[in-house]
Amino acid sequence: VVSIENDIRQGKAFHSSRQKVAVNLMFTHGWLCAQQAEMLKPSGLTLQQYNVLRILRGQHPQAVTVNTIIERMLDRMSNASRLVDKLVDKGLATRTVCPNDRRAVDVKITDAGLNLLTELDARQTEWEQSLASLSDEEAEQLSALLDKLRNSP
Repeated sequence: VVSIENDIRQGKAFHSSRQKVAVNLMFTHGWLCAQQAEMLKPSGLTLQQYNVLRILRGQHPQAVTVNTIIERMLDRMSNASRLVDKLVDKGLATRTVCPNDRRAVDVKITDAGLNLLTELDARQTEWEQSLASLSDEEAEQLSALLDKLRNSP
């Protein structure tokens, strides 16, 4: 097992175990994103576009507003309106003015978007196998610890 100290070529020890876990989480986040981006490369989607498409599929056949997309995104710093525009340009989503609120926009996934996600589901499952060094129990434990960390004061 390669340690975070080896991965980042750290010469001296961390100041604390909490500093080590923070650095390890940031490094691992980058590692996971790079792997997923590589998996998505053939589809021409970015991580953020993929996230938006999955949100739209979860709401299908109902439309969803851009604000709802923002609330559900993994990376809330992304420009959701721009992401939706890119998906519309690719024919993977549609946007229409919301009939109830002309300031809002309704967004829906297209059949092409649904078909692309179906293709990507197999690649996603294969990619998730790269996490198989963790048992199901360890994965659940890690998720619980991450939830606990985010809920700390």
